[in-house]
Amino acid sequence: MNYFNYLRIPIHRRNENNSLCSVAGGLKVIGGKWRLLIINEIGTEKRRFGEMKRLIPMISEKMLIQELKNLVAFGILHRKAYKEIPPRVEYSLTSYGHKVLPIIDQIKTFGNILIEKDHS
Repeated sequence: MNYFNYLRIPIHRRNENNSLCSVAGGLKVIGGKWRLLIINEIGTEKRRFGEMKRLIPMISEKMLIQELKNLVAFGILHRKAYKEIPPRVEYSLTSYGHKVLPIIDQIKTFGNILIEKDHS
């Protein structure tokens, strides 16, 4: 089920100036429970599926597969499959995907502020 359909938010919502809402468009790509965590764990590295599963143990295998496919489809991740036995697949961020890393850094900063606030 599409995240926006679930929330009943139109993907191409228009704002008061009748232009397309860039926030809705951005959330279509990086919104959801797992996508930012996946992008963060890949970072500037190349990661294999098994590594991702170990780095994010809370995510089910089915959901990880689905979100990796979505991120590849959106052009955030690059998937490289090697013709080996057993098969080997690596995921890395595209140049488009690297643009999300500063957003994640800002979320980390905000999260640290919340943690400090809760502990003071």
